Amino acid sequence: MTDPTSHSGGKMITRVAVYGFISLALYFVLYFFEDPILAYTSQGGWYFIAPVVIAFVFSYFHGSFTSHFWDTLGIKAKK
Repeated sequence: MTDPTSHSGGKMITRVAVYGFISLALYFVLYFFEDPILAYTSQGGWYFIAPVVIAFVFSYFHGSFTSHFWDTLGIKAKK
């Protein structure tokens, strides 16, 4: 009997590729648009929320990529 929480190999690799691509694209955007982003977020007031949102978005997509990557390799944390 197979584990109901496991994913097929192709589906897992697709998820790794999608989250990896999104993570790479976010790094690309942050690197190439650093000056406008920095100018926007340094205006003061409520603009301080932008770096927090950016950090959460990076954390979600990079964390999902890393999780799916290790799952694809079959490496799990000890319980």
